[in-house]
Amino acid sequence: MEEQIQHIINNPTIAKIVVLCVGIGIIWFIIKIIQRGLFSKIKENSNRYRARKFAHFLGYFLTIVLITIVFSDKLGGLTVAFGVAGAGIAFALQEVIASFAGWLAIMFGGFYKTGDRVQLGGTKGDVMDIGVLRTTLMETGQWVDGDLYNGRIVLIANSFVFKEPVFNYSGDFPFLWDELKVPIQYGSNYDLAKEILLKAGIEVVGSLPEESHEKWNKLQRKYRLEDALTEPMVSLIANDNWVEFTLRYVVDYKKRRVTKTNIFTHILKDVDATNGAVKFASATFQLVDKSDLNVHIKNG
Repeated sequence: MEEQIQHIINNPTIAKIVVLCVGIGIIWFIIKIIQRGLFSKIKENSNRYRARKFAHFLGYFLTIVLITIVFSDKLGGLTVAFGVAGAGIAFALQEVIASFAGWLAIMFGGFYKTGDRVQLGGTKGDVMDIGVLRTTLMETGQWVDGDLYNGRIVLIANSFVFKEPVFNYSGDFPFLWDELKVPIQYGSNYDLAKEILLKAGIEVVGSLPEESHEKWNKLQRKYRLEDALTEPMVSLIANDNWVEFTLRYVVDYKKRRVTKTNIFTHILKDVDATNGAVKFASATFQLVDKSDLNVHIKNG
């Protein structure tokens, strides 16, 4: 029995496995200490999340390096085989490799971060998690009107960022311009109608124009952009049926629906209070009476 134990102890393969296990344990113990000590001091959630992901990636990388070092003497004769196999694996897993490259681009290229509202292709939602291979979204829209959650969780390969546009609703400028259109009858008090719409926009959006304009100024310093009007504004056009007023305003990217509801509520109440000076227009149809023309045909 003692000879068997001594043989196992002297077995180089067993010794390497022990060294490997101890080394892996030390690597992940250090990673955990760094996460608890250093990452706890990072206040911003997005930076803390990114640091945690990087720490896990570093742990996996060091583990692979340790395995390579421990078993380096066993790998010498397999170099050519590994090279051929690696080429085949790279071709077969090109989508996986592209997704990993996409993850690096997302994490360090500023495409989006957790909590952002994005649209990847035809899928729109809030970013729940950015994995090494896939991004997880809580979907909005589809069979649900407005920018509300529908409860469906969507997994999208990170390679998507290299293939189609990425729409970020909450990046450097977390505001959107939105519009609502109101049809007004011909003969109404147009100045009063414009005043009603503008008043509703100003009262509902509150201080957002000032906040959004500060963000826009920062964006201008970073990119070549023209100055943009963030205050509510009203424009109109006349068509065959009515005068169409358009109210344009800035809104928080997560509050488009509730903001539009509040603005419409103000407009409806104020228009009713005009006692007919301003009237909403609707499609109307005029029925024409039949002609009284009688035609008599004489036989020749």
